[in-house]
Amino acid sequence: MSRKLIFTLLILLSAKGFSQYSFKGQIADKASNNIIYLSIIEDYRKLDRLSMEQILKKTTTDSLGNFNFEGDNLIDENRIYRIHLDNCPETASNSEHFFGSCENSKSILFIANNNDTITFPTSFSNETLCEIISTNKQSTVLLEIDVLKEQMAFDFNDFRSDANRKLNSKKWFSTFQNFGKSIDEPLAELYIFNFLSDKGNETHNYYQKDITSTDYYTGLGERLMSKYPNATFTELYKTEIAIDQLMANNKTSQNSIWKWLLSSLLTLSIFLNIFLILRNKILAKNMLNNALEKLTEQEQNIAQEILKNKTNKEIASDMFISVSTVKTHINNLYKKLNVNSREEIKQRFQ
Repeated sequence: MSRKLIFTLLILLSAKGFSQYSFKGQIADKASNNIIYLSIIEDYRKLDRLSMEQILKKTTTDSLGNFNFEGDNLIDENRIYRIHLDNCPETASNSEHFFGSCENSKSILFIANNNDTITFPTSFSNETLCEIISTNKQSTVLLEIDVLKEQMAFDFNDFRSDANRKLNSKKWFSTFQNFGKSIDEPLAELYIFNFLSDKGNETHNYYQKDITSTDYYTGLGERLMSKYPNATFTELYKTEIAIDQLMANNKTSQNSIWKWLLSSLLTLSIFLNIFLILRNKILAKNMLNNALEKLTEQEQNIAQEILKNKTNKEIASDMFISVSTVKTHINNLYKKLNVNSREEIKQRFQ
């Protein structure tokens, strides 16, 4: 019996060691070299925008419009990820091109982990990045929440009176919160919380009242601590909710609260940025080290020559090899380092 138990444990450990993800899809514009980004979102207040610190990988579509991200470098726990299609025209400004301001740029948010296989097919109406097929049952819940948002917007726009707004606020806060708890995924509840508490939404005024009349927000904090105790977004939520509850319960001392709020947010922002910078440096260093291990000695030498801004002809002369051999080594460098130009090689080594 003990031998069987040991054998079972070895199989389980082996399976865990070989876990990896695969995110595949197809875009409606079946053309090659469309750029696709994969990002992770640790800060739920950045769900609606892109930033360089979130991007994990990029790839390009093949001649049929297919793209694929795979590997074993994601977190084993669920996180919110974004697939972002950058199909902006070359005439777009750098900011529009990167942040997806042009109309040809599309994205989708989903929940996943390092063990998931996910497909993003084109829809029946040939729409891109609007459907998900996943081995993770939580991957599609953000799309379900978006459907509820559209239904809520319809209700609010039907009659724009104060009475209707109050009734609908009460109804939809309850609807979203009950739906969030039924999913049993705190990440989905954070997605809902980000929407309902957003200062730019009509829901924010009701949120300020709701936070003092229900224990839902405290419960969400407990669920986050139970499932994601060490995650950045858990600490961020705990800090934010504590501040909001304090403000709601102490309106008479509003000025002092605002000073404390700004100071807390500033401190939190500094620590969060330091954490993200350090984490990204570590990730970048690990990725570079893994890539360098794949390089031959000759390829490493050529990479060093590229860093010196030498041409192929100069490299060939210095290393006593042909120009065609230099080109072959550089093509291998591109593949192994997952880059497309000499400048990207320089960035990797810097």
